[in-house]
Amino acid sequence: MAQLPPLMRPPGADAPPTCEVPHFAPVHVRGGRYQLRRLTRHKRRAVAAGLAVTAAALVAAGPRDAERARGHPPTAAPAASASAPTPVRGRRTVERVMAPVRISDGATVSLLRPGDRVDVVAADNGGKVRVVAAGARVTDVPDVGAAETGALVVLSVPRATAARLAGAGATSRLAVTLR
Repeated sequence: MAQLPPLMRPPGADAPPTCEVPHFAPVHVRGGRYQLRRLTRHKRRAVAAGLAVTAAALVAAGPRDAERARGHPPTAAPAASASAPTPVRGRRTVERVMAPVRISDGATVSLLRPGDRVDVVAADNGGKVRVVAAGARVTDVPDVGAAETGALVVLSVPRATAARLAGAGATSRLAVTLR
């Protein structure tokens, strides 16, 4: 058979002849780039396991006294009256009272609804401004009509804050800001 020039030979004709490959054990690579793929494939399981370990660590590091454990109120003997509040987690209960407050801008009061949280701000004639009550809950907005002296709103506040509101209402103009 005549030798063809290199450009006219069929592809693969200059490949060496086949030979037998020796048998060897498979190679197992641990870790590497496949570990990252496996971690991203099972991301939900990894997050759930991490949360479980964190929760167990927080429980183990929590308070040792069973009565002071968070989320469980201390067990006490039944109170004489059912309406008396039971302190939880050692906090003192603050007596809240209903304080009627006249806000100088009646249109602002029309925006309020029971359950809203407001800050009450007092402005003196000299221009001095101060917050009298922060985070007071609106319990009622009486429909008495807005007058030129403002409108009435009833707030639920601690007793000491009610006294400050009454004093500020006598000497200053009161306004509210919604939270």
